[in-house]
Amino acid sequence: MDLTDNVARQRELYGATIGECLRRITGTLGLSQAAVARTTGISAPMLSQLASGHRIKIGNPHAAARFFSLLQLVDEVGTGLAHEQVATRVAEISREETMPLTGSREVTATTAPTDVAAAVSGVLRAVASGRELAAAAAVLEEEHPGIAEVLRAYGTGSAADAHRHHASIAHLA
Repeated sequence: MDLTDNVARQRELYGATIGECLRRITGTLGLSQAAVARTTGISAPMLSQLASGHRIKIGNPHAAARFFSLLQLVDEVGTGLAHEQVATRVAEISREETMPLTGSREVTATTAPTDVAAAVSGVLRAVASGRELAAAAAVLEEEHPGIAEVLRAYGTGSAADAHRHHASIAHLA
């Protein structure tokens, strides 16, 4: 495959190229590419290869979830999140403990609540933007308020919001 094919594949996978996503993150959040690499856990050279189209996808599901959390944060800034809160949210994202989405570790009933909350957040943020999740929550609110609450807590809320919600329903699982 050549760069054109790689970029086309990134658009299929993510709806945009990694380079476009990276520019949104650095431009809106004021982070350098090196800071994005540190926050996500992707090496700076790997992030550069992804951004330039030399590599197609983020192979580590933990890093992918954190990368998409940063994109979701960009959406939050666009919908009114105060810039003073960005540094706190970036720090939360860098500490996110996400679970592999590839089945390399079995999830059991004894999984720590913070792992479950992060995993659900990672999945939602990998498949939709913050705006899309907020819109879905608004549509569902009247007839399915519980689902709308899950979308807001895990999809558009902070890691702390997701953990609080999970703790409030853990007795049901």
